[in-house]
Amino acid sequence: MSSTASPAASAISERVLALAGLVQALAQVRRIADTGQANAAVLGTALDSVFRIDAASPAQVYGGTEALRPGLVLLRDYFVNDTKDEQLPRLAMAVMQLERRFVRDSAMAERVQAGIRAQSGAAERLGSAHPDVLAALGGLYAETLSHLRPRVLVQGNPHYLGQANVVAEVRAVLLAAVRSAVLWRQLGGSLWDFLLRRRDMIAALHAYLD
Repeated sequence: MSSTASPAASAISERVLALAGLVQALAQVRRIADTGQANAAVLGTALDSVFRIDAASPAQVYGGTEALRPGLVLLRDYFVNDTKDEQLPRLAMAVMQLERRFVRDSAMAERVQAGIRAQSGAAERLGSAHPDVLAALGGLYAETLSHLRPRVLVQGNPHYLGQANVVAEVRAVLLAAVRSAVLWRQLGGSLWDFLLRRRDMIAALHAYLD
């Protein structure tokens, strides 16, 4: 974005990054649930964001804007009514609703933050996508966010969703998606953005992708 961008445009631009992080993580959830396999680079971006709690900017949460290119493309496709996966917008809405319930439960929020901090050393040493870290994050989601209602329901191949390691990976990436939803709200995002600031969001997307 240009350094001469207005404060309002800059705010929209930052919110778009958080939304891209959200949909990029959820697209990975859908891929894992369908195929049992993740895109390693995209998985790493999502899981690394969970541990970057004190990043200086939204871009730094994800390791730079280029790491969010898949999510930015997905978001652009949504705005031009060219979404390839009809389940993805519904899943995103479910996660946004979950985020609202999550942040109102201060005890749960503190428990999740403590659980993330407890794994930060292992994530730094082994990598955020290491099976042990994935299992721990998936367990953290199962013990906390999965108890909020209504639950986020992920559809996929029963063969893979019957495997404990795949379920743990799905839950870990859902935790990353919630992290992006929290960031979006912290940046001033709301569902009104999709109605009142659609044109500005599309402009921000084109600025990143062009």
